Amino acid sequence: MLKIALPNKGALSEEAALLMGEAGYECRRYRRELSVLDKEHELEFVFLRPRDIAVYVSRGILDMGITGRDLAREACVDLHEVLPLGFGRSRFFYAVPENSELTPETFNGLRIATSFPNLLRQNLNARKIDAEIITLDGAVEISVSLGVADAVADVVETGRTLSQAGLKVVGSPLLESEAVVVARDDINSLSPQLRICIERLKGIVVARDYVMIEYDAPKILLEKVCAITPGIEAPTIAPLSKTEWVAVKAMVKRKEANEIMDRLSAVGARGIVVMDIRACRL
Repeated sequence: MLKIALPNKGALSEEAALLMGEAGYECRRYRRELSVLDKEHELEFVFLRPRDIAVYVSRGILDMGITGRDLAREACVDLHEVLPLGFGRSRFFYAVPENSELTPETFNGLRIATSFPNLLRQNLNARKIDAEIITLDGAVEISVSLGVADAVADVVETGRTLSQAGLKVVGSPLLESEAVVVARDDINSLSPQLRICIERLKGIVVARDYVMIEYDAPKILLEKVCAITPGIEAPTIAPLSKTEWVAVKAMVKRKEANEIMDRLSAVGARGIVVMDIRACRL
């Protein structure tokens, strides 16, 4: 039976379990179970600390897992990122006191606090900066005001916590992170069972970026409306009982849907409806 690791807590936990459920797998925990068996698909879902998942997967103890890109790279193990999942997005930044003129280029000889010492060390080495790394387990942003560090390197989601601690982000992000599927081998070397799982997950991730738009349009406007909604390959066009009209259906990017509705309405389309897509394969 193959084993897949899921985060047992934190920002990634609920979304990862929800995604697997939408893909048709039984991984729901009713209490605080450490693992859940999906007998139908011969899979065991093991719930672990997100920071530990990369280590277990890299050693072959577990076959695949979902964790954050930042956590996987911090582990410094041999892993393949086989699928980005589009949730749990964050960025790894340097931050300094708001009234400071410090930049990453001026960190020589300073103390930098972080919960990601390996990622930080890699970046400092690349910049040829000699700074002292202060490793903390959490609440990194308060280390400056307490006199423990001169700057921090921390994962930033909204930046609100840094601002409340009197810090500001400086420089470009050290890393753009999100939830990812990791495996010991590349996708082509995985078992058919795991490749099917990845294809299911990919179908849901892609579907979250798209919606289905349907509308009616006069035949004489068909070229114009199809240019607005070309779909993936081509839009679906069906006749209506009103012979001079047709029904059109196409997938469009979710973030563009409102603008597309405006454009369709402006050229004469009617009955425009936008619907969510649960999963798709492109």
